Amino acid sequence: MNILSAINPATLGKPSGYNNGMLAGRGARALEVAGQVAWDQAHRIVSKDFIGQFDQALRNFMDVVRHAGGGPEHVAEMTIYLTDKKAYLDSVKKLGEVWRAVMGKNFPAMAAVVVAGLVEEGAQVEIKGTAYLPLDGAR
Repeated sequence: MNILSAINPATLGKPSGYNNGMLAGRGARALEVAGQVAWDQAHRIVSKDFIGQFDQALRNFMDVVRHAGGGPEHVAEMTIYLTDKKAYLDSVKKLGEVWRAVMGKNFPAMAAVVVAGLVEEGAQVEIKGTAYLPLDGAR
């Protein structure tokens, strides 16, 4: 059940790896996902590597969405906080591979924000966002 529609005005050009907007249809429940970092159940950062952290933070984000009954196709918006712009730009190809492994070809409205630091010691990436789930839990 597709409850989200991409909104990409021609005046903004064709987006690559994201959509400019996502419109939720009728019968959708909103799920706000708190910032997820690359930690395990014991709240230990699992990797010092930027790609490893992005992968784990994205998987943690999707664990919340799946626990609520959703999937990648229900994610409407993400904000990705980064502590190292160069690491991000140098890793775009690898990030795409990680993205496709976790999210497939689903691209929400996104923003990447470079920050001076994150609250969790050693964290390089934090991902928060919004998903819209069907009322009946159907996927």
